[in-house]
Amino acid sequence: MGHPDAARWRRNFQDEIESAELYRRVAEAEDDAVLAGVYRRLAEAEERHAAFWAERLREAGEPEPSRRIGWRTRLIGWLARRFGPGFVVPAITAQESADAGAYDAQAEAAHTAMPGEERSHARLLRAISRGGAGGVEGPALARLEGRHRAASGNSLRAAVLGANDGLLSNFSLVMGVAGARLGSEEILITGVAGLVAGAGSMAMGEWISVLNARELFGRQVAVEREELEAFPDEEREELALIYEAKGLPPDQAGAVADRLMASPEHALDTLSREELGIDPDDLGGSPVVAAATSFALFAVGAVIPIIPFLVLGGTAAVAVAAGLSVAALFGLGAVITLMTGRGVLFSGMRQVAIGLAAAALTYGLGALIGAGVG
Repeated sequence: MGHPDAARWRRNFQDEIESAELYRRVAEAEDDAVLAGVYRRLAEAEERHAAFWAERLREAGEPEPSRRIGWRTRLIGWLARRFGPGFVVPAITAQESADAGAYDAQAEAAHTAMPGEERSHARLLRAISRGGAGGVEGPALARLEGRHRAASGNSLRAAVLGANDGLLSNFSLVMGVAGARLGSEEILITGVAGLVAGAGSMAMGEWISVLNARELFGRQVAVEREELEAFPDEEREELALIYEAKGLPPDQAGAVADRLMASPEHALDTLSREELGIDPDDLGGSPVVAAATSFALFAVGAVIPIIPFLVLGGTAAVAVAAGLSVAALFGLGAVITLMTGRGVLFSGMRQVAIGLAAAALTYGLGALIGAGVG
C-alpha cells in the first residue's frame, strides 16, 4: 500500500514542473532580456520546489514521478510565442495568485521557504502584469514602488467624489419631499436629517475601511518580517528579481539587494514597499482622519440644497435649491476635468444631466406618494 500523502505530493510536483515549463516558454518568447531573465529565475525556483516533492516521494519508496507537460501549459506557451508574453501573463498571474497560499497548510512545506516564495512570485507577477507587454514601467512601476499613491489627483478625486455624493443624494432627497408638497420646515428638517445620516454613514464606512486596511497591511508586514528572519536568502533573491524587472542588470540588482539586506529594518521597509506596495510607517493612514474628512466632504455637498429653505419658502425655495444644486454639480464636473482632461462644458453638463435625472425621478415619486396620501 502506498504512502497516504503520495497523491498530494505528486500533484504538487506536477504543478511545479508545469509552472517551471511555462516560465521557460514565456522567457523564450520575451524580447526584453531583463524580463526573460526574471522568468528563467522563476522557473529555477519552481524546479527547486518540484525537486523537494520528488525527494519526498523517493523517501517514501514511491515511483519516480514523470515529467509530462499538460495541454494547458503547452497552449499558453504557444500563445506567448504567437502573441507575446503580455497576452498570457495576466492569466499566469491569476493562477499564481490563486495558488499563492497552497503550501500554507501543508506540513512538509511549513518550515521551508516555499510558502513565502510562492506568495512573492504572485506579487512579482502582478507587478509585471500591470506593466503590460513591456514589463514593469510607467504607472505600474509607481505602484510597485509604493510611490505617488496620493499623486495624480487621487486626493482631489476623493474630495470631489465625497462632495458630489453629498450634493447628489441630498438634492434628490429634498426634491423628493418637495414633490410630495411638504412645507418648507418639513423639507428643511428632512434635508438636515439626510445630511447628518449620509455624512455619518460615509464616515463610519470610511473608518471601518481604513481600519481593516491597516490591520491587513500590518499582518502582511508581520508575515514579511517572519519570512525575512526565517529565509533571508530567498527574500534577497526576490528583491533582486524585482530590481531586474525594473530594468537593472542582474549584477546591479543583486548588489542593490545585498546592500538592502545588510540592515534588517531597511530590508523590511524595502520589502514592504517593493513587494507589498505598503508604507510600513503609514499602513493606509489614520481611520479617524479618514472618517472626519469623509464626513466633512459629504456635508459640504449635502448642505447646498437645504440652504435656501433657511431663508425662503414654497416654490421659491425649491427653485433656488435646484438652481444652486445645478450650479454646484456643474462646478464639480468642471473640477473633475483637472483629472480627466475632458472639456469643462462636457464634464460639467454631464454632471448636471445626471443630477437632474436623479432629482426628477425622486420629485416624481414624491409627487405620486404625496397625491396618494392626500
